[in-house]
Amino acid sequence: MTATAHFTGDANPYGGGDPYADYRTADHPFTHLVDLADRRLGAGVTAANDEFFAERENLLKPEPAHFDPERFGHKGKIMDGWETRRRRGASADRPHPADEDHDWALIRLGAPGIVRGLVVDTAHFRGNYPQAVSVEAVSLPGSPSPEELLAPDVKWTTLVPRTAVGGHAANAFPVDVERRFTHLRLCQHPDGGIARLRVYGEVAPDPAWLAALATFDVVALENGGRVEDASDRFYSPATNTIQPGGSHKMDDGWETRRRRDRGNDWIHYHLVEEAEIRAVEIDTAYLKGNAAGWAGLTARDAQSGAWTRLLPRTRLQPDTNHRFVLPGPVRADQVRIDIFPDGGISRLRLFGSLTERGAARLAARHAELGG
Repeated sequence: MTATAHFTGDANPYGGGDPYADYRTADHPFTHLVDLADRRLGAGVTAANDEFFAERENLLKPEPAHFDPERFGHKGKIMDGWETRRRRGASADRPHPADEDHDWALIRLGAPGIVRGLVVDTAHFRGNYPQAVSVEAVSLPGSPSPEELLAPDVKWTTLVPRTAVGGHAANAFPVDVERRFTHLRLCQHPDGGIARLRVYGEVAPDPAWLAALATFDVVALENGGRVEDASDRFYSPATNTIQPGGSHKMDDGWETRRRRDRGNDWIHYHLVEEAEIRAVEIDTAYLKGNAAGWAGLTARDAQSGAWTRLLPRTRLQPDTNHRFVLPGPVRADQVRIDIFPDGGISRLRLFGSLTERGAARLAARHAELGG
């Protein structure tokens, strides 16, 4: 449980120009996974012991941290992150913080899941970042309050032990704990500022909730669907197509570069589990001059492994939600959408219900993860 690309020490003071020019980062092996702490999934920072200089909610903003060197307020420099005041010791004889002194924030994951890696981003915190960070996780049912999370009988699991970090850097930590979690506790030792927190992993939905819904979107990110691969991610990630809610702007969907060959673009999805699909929505909201011209769907039968046509190649309209009721349920655990020749879609919804086999497999996996 150590950092993959470990950055220590201060960054240089900001000297003008592009503030990201000397930002320290690297390619991390888990950042292709879904961010379980994405606000679009419903994640939130529910409490913090101190946010004197900058609000805790900034931690989960989806965009990179912004830096304005001229922006100051009544409390000092306004930073796009979570920043606490400087801790002091107990007396003049002991002016420094004690070893155990630290600040903390509680994060509710947008979707419960297995954490595969974290990025504690200290962008623009060059000389005011924490000396070290630690991250713990817990799984509690329902919607626990901060007081309930901090109760003495709640047992937290360490994902990242107390580890030194660097300023103005994407400090990355792989995680190897095969359990389902709902909340995190991020600690900075002893104080300082963190710009963003990213929690990469795999959604692990509650089988009881999905059983109660009966019919639901079996490819939705929040229900455990995921993107396996895509032909093109030039303008935006394919995962956008299974985010909650509708698209709000053009780059909130999936758009490919313009093709100059005779091929076509596609996305390959895994459903939450084996399901019977009964209806389909393909939305091209906000894609007006760049929507896909046509789209078709194929589905893989989990038991036979055969791929069959789910929806024939169909003309799409720009900025339109297209709905299709299938002639009969189609059993599948994977689905591929092909768009022709290029362009994009904003959302894909596959409405159906788990098969008996799929529900049993999901329940077994939930139990295996400690659910």
